[in-house]
Amino acid sequence: MLALLENLPKETLSTQLGYGAVLMLLGMATVFLFLVILIFCTKAMSRIVGSMGKKAPVEAKKPTTSSASVQAAPVANDAAIAAAIAAAYDKSNN
Repeated sequence: MLALLENLPKETLSTQLGYGAVLMLLGMATVFLFLVILIFCTKAMSRIVGSMGKKAPVEAKKPTTSSASVQAAPVANDAAIAAAIAAAYDKSNN
């Protein structure tokens, strides 16, 4: 590779290095401008989504069941979930 550079006239080599430097600077400037635009677009999208979230939240319906049955339900679900996980783990090890 260096042998090829030694065979080039100094004028051609300096011209090509100049073109390479200009191309490098243009590429870096393009990337920098794109990133700046991306930052502003992200901030604008964040503001838009934030303003949508500030609207009055929809109130959830309150359950009509008694509080005793509501508290007992998660315990049964937790036991069923734990049993399913244990069965899947046992099946994967066999």
